[in-house]
Amino acid sequence: MNDKYERQMKKGVLDMLVLRLLKSEPKYGYQIIQELKEKSEETFLLKDGTLYPILYRLEDDKLVVSKWSEAEGKQVPRKYYEITEAGQKALDEILAVWKRISDGISKIMED
Repeated sequence: MNDKYERQMKKGVLDMLVLRLLKSEPKYGYQIIQELKEKSEETFLLKDGTLYPILYRLEDDKLVVSKWSEAEGKQVPRKYYEITEAGQKALDEILAVWKRISDGISKIMED
């Protein structure tokens, strides 16, 4: 039963986390998966099948854009995702909502 609640809670914050990771620089999918894993101390262990639908949705919503890198030597081309100005604005709004919700949860849980 704990897995069910954990999955639901994680699902609600993935867009925010992906946008936040893209805030500093463009990244490719595997890089995002690795950073989520490392920075969250393995709380977020995403698979390709979870991440890419999120990236495609964010791209459809014009919050990120993607472009392919050029192949250099033995390196294969990679699709990099970059946050847009609209994505930065959305991230700011999401963070404000997150803060309000987490503050409200903290007040309830302190009782």
